[in-house]
Amino acid sequence: MFDLIVWGGAALSLAGLGGLVWCILRVMKARKANLSDDELRAVVQGVLPWNLASLFLSVLGLMMVILGISFG
Repeated sequence: MFDLIVWGGAALSLAGLGGLVWCILRVMKARKANLSDDELRAVVQGVLPWNLASLFLSVLGLMMVILGISFG
């Protein structure tokens, strides 16, 4: 039972990490495109909710891993 919590948490953490990598790549691509300050700001503001959601997913997954290890 607790093995499922650990592996599920690991999967959530990896999904969150993938989201963070996507956010980084998206902003790097926008920076290399030589956009104006306003356009770059719009891109960053659009990526920000995805970044926060990815961080939350990673933290939630790591908490599940810790709980699974502690109780298992």
